[in-house]
Amino acid sequence: VQLQASGGGLVQAGGSQRLSCTASERTFSTLIMGWFRQAPGKEREFVAAVSWSGGSTYYADSVKGRFAISRDNAKNTVYLQMNSLESEDTAVYHCAAGWRIALVTTREGYDYWGQGTLVTVSS
Repeated sequence: VQLQASGGGLVQAGGSQRLSCTASERTFSTLIMGWFRQAPGKEREFVAAVSWSGGSTYYADSVKGRFAISRDNAKNTVYLQMNSLESEDTAVYHCAAGWRIALVTTREGYDYWGQGTLVTVSS
């Protein structure tokens, strides 16, 4: 499975950005999808995850209420809508895919990773 993330860039604090991640896998609808991020000098951390159908989602406390994950199985694409961005959200954002039934928040729970897209929030 190949994952291609896009949509990163420079945004002002308080602004919004939408990330996209497209998968090469024909059975995309059977994969759980997640977003992680890695800020300079920090460990990669979980951001959000979505179930096969898109009906279930889970968020890190730090983004809850500001970010929204969704997916379009017809387009093999998962999205991360980021609102009310803060300087602490500056990071490289990676999408990930996993052959799992339940949503997972750990890196080990995902089998495939995209190359990442940089989001820089200026204050």
